[in-house]
Amino acid sequence: MNTRIRRSAGLVLAAVVLPLALTACSSDSDSGKSDSSGRATTSPTASSDDMGGSSASSNSMNQPFGTACSSVPKNGAGSFDGMAKDPVATAASHNPALSTLVSAVQKAGLVDTLNNAQNITVFAPTNDAFQKIPKATLDKVLNDKAMLTKVLTYHVVGKPLTPKDLQHGSFETLEKSQVTTSGMGESYTVGGTAKVVCGNVRTSNATVYIIDSVLMPKM
Repeated sequence: MNTRIRRSAGLVLAAVVLPLALTACSSDSDSGKSDSSGRATTSPTASSDDMGGSSASSNSMNQPFGTACSSVPKNGAGSFDGMAKDPVATAASHNPALSTLVSAVQKAGLVDTLNNAQNITVFAPTNDAFQKIPKATLDKVLNDKAMLTKVLTYHVVGKPLTPKDLQHGSFETLEKSQVTTSGMGESYTVGGTAKVVCGNVRTSNATVYIIDSVLMPKM
């Protein structure tokens, strides 16, 4: 009697344990496959991102850069493509943010000088840059052609400058004195104080760096 009870209990225990053991084995196997699959798809994704980031960084220095570039029209004469077709004074006249500079260039009689020059670099102050100058001082400069010419030609370098050139440089201007530059990446300073807000803009005869302050030579 006792022997039959023990044998029956053993059969019941085996019936319970065996399915549990099979289920555990199946679960472990599936988990291993999932982990292996996850690792296989992760590696190429990271590699692709790294390559894409490097390529974007490399290409950015061949294009206009800076916070103010977003305000440039996408199409028309005032767009980057449009300005690339015109000489620098004409190209600047299509950019509303440079209207004060354009008026000053016209007043100084420098339109033809700038348009006929070849392979120059122009540091172009925005309208806001001119507004930083006290009105009395600005009026004095604008009404003195010799002084105005001196200030404007101080913003022009007689050769093309790349962003790499600006990292740590000193260049002779058309005004015949030196202007210094410094910076890296997409952040550059000209003359110690003026910040480049949209750089590496191409016109048919110049490279333009739009700046947030007017450069003042020694008078």
